[in-house]
Amino acid sequence: MQGTDISFSKIIRLGERLREFNFRKIPGTDSFGINVTDDKGKRILFTLHKNPERTWVIQGHDLPQWLQFAEIHLGTVIEKELNH
Repeated sequence: MQGTDISFSKIIRLGERLREFNFRKIPGTDSFGINVTDDKGKRILFTLHKNPERTWVIQGHDLPQWLQFAEIHLGTVIEKELNH
């Protein structure tokens, strides 16, 4: 059986800005690769992983502060998309 390729984009307000987040399911995991641009147009790449407690956790290095506190919000977006 082949896996399903899940990818989608959402415009989300974080703080004062609207940002376009691109989500792509990592096959065989409870994780999504996500990318978004910063204020200068630089692409930020990170992973959102569902841990054993079933909560979403951001995994990445040198992430801006506005993104570090977005786990719950981004996880909710994923759950809504998967249950759509």
